[in-house]
Amino acid sequence: MILKREALEERERQMLAPYGLKSADSRGRMYLERESATRTAFERDRDRILHTTAFRRLEYKTQVFVFYEGDHYRTRLTHTLEVAQIGRSLARNLGGNQELTEGICLAHDLGHPPFGHAGEHALNALMEEYGGFNHNTQSYRIVSKLEKRYPDFPGLNLTYETREGMIKHETDYDQSDASAYEPHKRASLEAQIANLADEIAYNAHDLEDGLRAGLFQPEDLDVLELWGELKEGVGWQNGRSFTHLIRDEIIREIIGRSIQDVLHHTNANLEQNQIDSPEKLQTHSSNVVGYSPEFGPKVRALKKFLYENMYRHYRLVRMQMKAERFISEIFNAYTKEPKMLPSETQKQLATTSLPRVVTDYIAGMTDRYALDEWEKLFNPYNRA
Repeated sequence: MILKREALEERERQMLAPYGLKSADSRGRMYLERESATRTAFERDRDRILHTTAFRRLEYKTQVFVFYEGDHYRTRLTHTLEVAQIGRSLARNLGGNQELTEGICLAHDLGHPPFGHAGEHALNALMEEYGGFNHNTQSYRIVSKLEKRYPDFPGLNLTYETREGMIKHETDYDQSDASAYEPHKRASLEAQIANLADEIAYNAHDLEDGLRAGLFQPEDLDVLELWGELKEGVGWQNGRSFTHLIRDEIIREIIGRSIQDVLHHTNANLEQNQIDSPEKLQTHSSNVVGYSPEFGPKVRALKKFLYENMYRHYRLVRMQMKAERFISEIFNAYTKEPKMLPSETQKQLATTSLPRVVTDYIAGMTDRYALDEWEKLFNPYNRA
């Protein structure tokens, strides 16, 4: 038996909560297309995102540690996959649309430049007079314009709901101009889930990678109430050997506790506010997906610890300074002499300003490609 799209859409109507977005009710795509015979519109969005060049490049883009620091640290790709897994779990248990949630999660970091947030800060400063740079907005720019995969339209021609979820993605580090997507409305349930999945993933894996790298020691975390609860949850106490298995148990524990807290608090919000439609959810006075008042402060304390002891650790600050230097010098070289740009990139100058073309080009680079470009531009012995 082959399930047709219509059967899958009917299954959504039967299985999803009333406030979950149904693919059959999508507000459509920017360009008219015939829909797939065997996939819902949101499944098709997800698949298109997976097959982009930008998605493949995430494998060699920094999450926290540059690729040459080691093979076991997260990259932007592995982070994205972890976000998608957590997002699907949350959506499934809350009655949201898993495929829409997964698509938003998979697309949320497509626009990240090389060298993580250091690269983003550098490009934003360089583009200050030309509209700035924000990786979330760049992700939207990739799926709506920059990816060239179809002869009849630019970008991926995603549904309104996926595009809205991307542009309304928000965390402590991300927020974009959503003026074209009913800014008076909040993000959908699925997009709000993606926001929390992103935070849960980077809190857990940054904690793991920081411990793995020795940027801080387990006993340094004793100042955190959450750390004490995690240790108790896995039965580990100071004085015993802190093995990689104990570390892995603790990371599983924090992900599990975070998911359970979000599920129970969100469900309570939905019931207490009698939210029974996507419209009611998006016009509610606050986001319904979130941490409980008891758990949220513990997460914020962990984030504060990571900022002070990991993101501002001298090893990472040195790396960030080098990254900003590489990107700034590449940007300045290409804006001074655009004829050094690849011929295909130069063609974009007919419709787009030079600073934005250069920024698009740099933002698409992997860490390794950016370092190679710097070598070609500034190493006199490199003949490329």
